[in-house]
Amino acid sequence: MSQARPVYNFNNIIVRTPSTTVVNGLRADDRGNPTYEGVKAEHDAYIQAMKDAGVKVTVLPALEAFPDSIFVEDPALVFTEGAILLRPGAATRVKETIEIAPTLRGMFETVLDLPGSGLADGGDVLTTRESVMIGLSARTDKVGAEALQACLDKLGRKSEIVATPEGVLHFKTDCSLLDEETVLSTARLAKSGVFDRFKQVIIPEGEEPAANALRVNDVVMVGSDFPRTIEMLDKLGYKVAPLKTTEIGKIDAGLSCMSLRWFSNTL
Repeated sequence: MSQARPVYNFNNIIVRTPSTTVVNGLRADDRGNPTYEGVKAEHDAYIQAMKDAGVKVTVLPALEAFPDSIFVEDPALVFTEGAILLRPGAATRVKETIEIAPTLRGMFETVLDLPGSGLADGGDVLTTRESVMIGLSARTDKVGAEALQACLDKLGRKSEIVATPEGVLHFKTDCSLLDEETVLSTARLAKSGVFDRFKQVIIPEGEEPAANALRVNDVVMVGSDFPRTIEMLDKLGYKVAPLKTTEIGKIDAGLSCMSLRWFSNTL
């Protein structure tokens, strides 16, 4: 679908304050627990970076019963046209959708519920100018992806189902949008051919987690632990904002999953 403005232009985001239980968040590779203070500091810096990028930030209260609830992008998707309530693939996270639903219903005229019983995580969804890419993963199954396609169709959004590399948690673990024509990708995901119609910037070997960068207006937010990726993007002319992700990285998280982002025409 042709967009009147770049798909990375946002003026609104929703974030959720980390709970003290965030130290018990899910992780596929146990590298030790993050500290609450460390996660909170990284989250606070994230909020400030968003404000610096010109975005209005709505901060939701912590949910102590849900350690992973700081990652608001997984239970829902938001667009200018409306919001979609998803069904997260991790059993401990399913009820996060119920928690965020009232906020979305209060902010969007159109809020759709994912039909059926399939699973879909927002971390598997990459919005590009041409389509919304839905990656199949351990957290998003084919039934859920097809149900999500039906919701996106109702919002007037084209979509496509693609594959996530085996062993990778989410599709966006391995990629992000740099601009309308360019994606930042790991070599393993690029090899699949899913981005053949885009210009591709490949993450330096050993810095694969840096692929989960986040373009917000004129800024590309990148984990500060990845100097070669930052240098590469800087040389390519992108305005890079390094953000610390050391603690949230211990619970399989990156930059995109900590916010729901959209452009509101009513501001």
